[in-house]
Amino acid sequence: MRVFLTGATGFIGSHVIPELLAAGHQVLGLTRSESGAQALRAAGAEPLLGTLEAPDTLVAGVEQADAVIHTAFDHDFANFVANCEKDRRVILAMGEALKGSNRPLLITSGVGMGALQPTDVAREDVFDADSHHPRAASELAGEALLQQGVNVSVVRLPQVHDTRKQGLITPYIAIARAKGQVAYVGEGGSRWSAAHVSDVARLYALALDRAQPGLRHHAVAEEGVPLYQIASTVSAGMGLPLVSLRGDPEVADYFGWMAMFARTAMVASSAITRRRLDWTPTGPDLITDLAAMDYTAID
Repeated sequence: MRVFLTGATGFIGSHVIPELLAAGHQVLGLTRSESGAQALRAAGAEPLLGTLEAPDTLVAGVEQADAVIHTAFDHDFANFVANCEKDRRVILAMGEALKGSNRPLLITSGVGMGALQPTDVAREDVFDADSHHPRAASELAGEALLQQGVNVSVVRLPQVHDTRKQGLITPYIAIARAKGQVAYVGEGGSRWSAAHVSDVARLYALALDRAQPGLRHHAVAEEGVPLYQIASTVSAGMGLPLVSLRGDPEVADYFGWMAMFARTAMVASSAITRRRLDWTPTGPDLITDLAAMDYTAID
C-alpha cells in the first residue's frame, strides 16, 4: 500500500517509516520543512509539505494514499486543550476525504481514554465518550467518522521512550533542570504505563495491516511504572536532590502546566492488543532507558 504518514519526521513517525518499508509499503510522509523533506528522502519515503494548521495540505496526502497513519500532534502541552481541538479538526478533515472508500485511517490517542475512573487500569474495549479529558477530542472525531462509514482505528500511547525522549518525562526533566531538584507528588505511588519506541512503531505497522473499523490498540509494554522510581532514576542521572511535594500550591508552583499529569495515574493493559495483533514488546524498559541517558545532552 501507499501509506500517508503524518508526523513522519517526529519521534514516533520516524521509527514507523522503516517498519512500513520492511512490510513492503510505500510511504508518503508529511513534513513542514525542506530539511524534513531531505530527511524523509534519505529514509526512503516521499515527502509532502504541509502543517496541522492547514488541514487541506493533509487532505492532499490522503487523496494520494491507500491508507493513512496519523501520528502528528502539537506537543506544546502548555496549550494542550487547543492542540487537542486542532487534532480533532485534522482527523475530521482527513476522514472526510476517505468517505466512500474502505481505506484505513489509523489515528493516535492516549491510554487515559481507556479508563472510566482515574484509578482504573485502562483497557482497549473502554472509551468514555463523556470524558472531560482534552485528548478525548481525537477519539470523538474518530467515532463521528465511524458513524459515517470511515474505516477508523486507534493506537493509544503511554510514555513512549528511548534514551533520547520519554513522552511527558522529557518535559519533566526540563522542569527539574530549571528548578534545581527532581520532585514527585506525595509518596510517588502513581504509575505511568510505558513502551519503547521500537515496539510502538512495530505496533502501528501491525495495526495498519490488520485494520478493522472501531478497533483500539494499546501500545503498552509496562502496565505501570511508579513515579517514585522514575523520579529517583532521573534524580540520580541528573545529580539533583529528590523531593516530595505534598500541598497543591507547591505542586502547581513546581510543575506548572504539568501539574494535572503529575497527579494522574496512567496505568494501562495491552492484553487485548497483544492477542489481537500477536504483538510482543521486546525493547528496553523505561527505567533502563532513563538510567542509560546522557542528561547533559537533553535540552
